[in-house]
Amino acid sequence: MASRSGVRAREVPERPNVLIILVDDLGFGDLSSYGAPDLQTPNIDTLVASGLRFSNAYANCPVCSPTRAALLSGRTPDVVGVPGVIRTHERNNWGFLDPDASLLPELLREAGYHTAIVGKWHLGLESPNTPGERGFDHVHAFLGDMMDDYYTHRRHDINYMRLGDTEIDPEGHATDLFSDWAIDYLDSRKGATNPFFLYLAYNAPHTPIQPPEDWVERVRKREPGIDEARARLVALIEHLDDNIGRVLQALDANGQAENTLVLFASDNGGQLNVGARCGPYRGGKGDLYEGGIRIPMAARWPAKIEPGSSTDHVTLTMDLMPTVCDLAGAPIPEETDGQSLVPLLLGQSLPEVDRSLVFVRREGGPRYLGQDYYAIRQGPWKLVQNHPFEPFQLYHLGNDPREQHDLIAKEQEVAASLAQTLMQRIQQAGQVPWQRPKTLKGEAAR
Repeated sequence: MASRSGVRAREVPERPNVLIILVDDLGFGDLSSYGAPDLQTPNIDTLVASGLRFSNAYANCPVCSPTRAALLSGRTPDVVGVPGVIRTHERNNWGFLDPDASLLPELLREAGYHTAIVGKWHLGLESPNTPGERGFDHVHAFLGDMMDDYYTHRRHDINYMRLGDTEIDPEGHATDLFSDWAIDYLDSRKGATNPFFLYLAYNAPHTPIQPPEDWVERVRKREPGIDEARARLVALIEHLDDNIGRVLQALDANGQAENTLVLFASDNGGQLNVGARCGPYRGGKGDLYEGGIRIPMAARWPAKIEPGSSTDHVTLTMDLMPTVCDLAGAPIPEETDGQSLVPLLLGQSLPEVDRSLVFVRREGGPRYLGQDYYAIRQGPWKLVQNHPFEPFQLYHLGNDPREQHDLIAKEQEVAASLAQTLMQRIQQAGQVPWQRPKTLKGEAAR
C-alpha cells in the first residue's frame, strides 16, 4: 500500500488500537502524581502508574498549534508552516499547516486504521486544512483555538463545533461533551476487524478557567484557605481527570483496553497567571524556559508495556508520530524529525541520539511584533532566547535544570555551535509558507 512518502506500509503483528489524549495547558506540576499537594487526579495517576512514565518529555512549543502540528506530522512545527498559533483573524494568525505535510491520520488510514478526532483541532479553520481533509474518517471536533466559554463553545462569536463537515450546536460543558463523543466512538468500534486511531484533544484546562461549580465547591471544602483562582483551576483539572477516567472505563467495558496503546500528554506548560504550577522549573506557558515546554507524558499498553516503568530519555511531542507509525506498520516519511520510541515502550534500551532539539514561537501584539524567539537543546546544553528582543542565554541542564546560571560568557564556543545549528534550521523553515497563500484565498472566495 503506497503512501505520500512512496514507502510501502509493512505488516506488524498485534497492531494496537491507538488513543492519544492531549490536554491543553496542563503544567508539569499539576497532577497529584507529579507532586501537586492540593490536587487529586486519580485517573491520570493510574494511567501513568499502569504504563511508562516519561520524566524528561518536552512539548515542541510553549503554545498550542505548533505542538499539535508536531504531534501529527512528526516534524519541528515551523518546517510544516506552524511557528505560532493559528487564529481566526488574519492579522493575528501565525501559522498555516503545509498541505503537503504527511500527517499521522493519513498514514494510519493508508495502513488500514479507522481514524477519528474528538475535541480541539486548532490546525486550520477551512479547506484544505480541515480534519476531514487531513486524514480523519470521523470528525466530532472544535476547529478553533480556545473557547470563549466552555458552555456556549464560541470563539469570537463564531461556532466552530463540527460533526463531519456539519456545524453543530450541542449543549453542555465542552469537557463532558468531548468525553461523551469519545465514548460513542469507542463503542462504535467494538468488535471491528480493523484497528482504530482516536485523537482525543481536550480544551481543558486552558482558559477561561470555567469548571462546573459543584467541582469548585468540593475543592474549597477539601482545601481550606486555598486561593480562589487556584481552586478554580484545580477544579477544572479534576473535572478533566474524571472525564478521562470515563473514557478509559469505556475501553475496559468494550474489551479494547488490553490491545490499545494510550498516549497521554500536555501540549505545553501551565499558564502561571491563572494559578498553574510547572513543577520545579522556570517559567510557564509561552516561555521557552523549561516550565513552558516540559510536560507530563505517559504511555499505557497492557499487552506490552510494563506497569510502573519509567524513562528519562529526552522525548518530544513529535516523537509520538513515528512511534505510532512504527507499531501500526505505517510508513514513516523520510523527512520525519521525530524518533520512534518503540524500544522504550517494550522495555528495551534506546540510546540517546545526537540530535538538536529546536523550539520556536512566533507571536504578534505589542510584546512580540510578529517576531520569533528560540531555544535549542543539544545534550545537556540549552541556548535560549525567551523574548525576541532579549539576548540569548546558555544553560547546562544537567547541572542547572532550573536555568538559574547563564554560562554564555564562559562557554562562547558551545553557544556559537548551537547558534550555527539553529540558523541552519531557521533557513530550512524559511522555505515553508506560514500564511495562507493568496491563490487559496482566491479559490475559497470563488
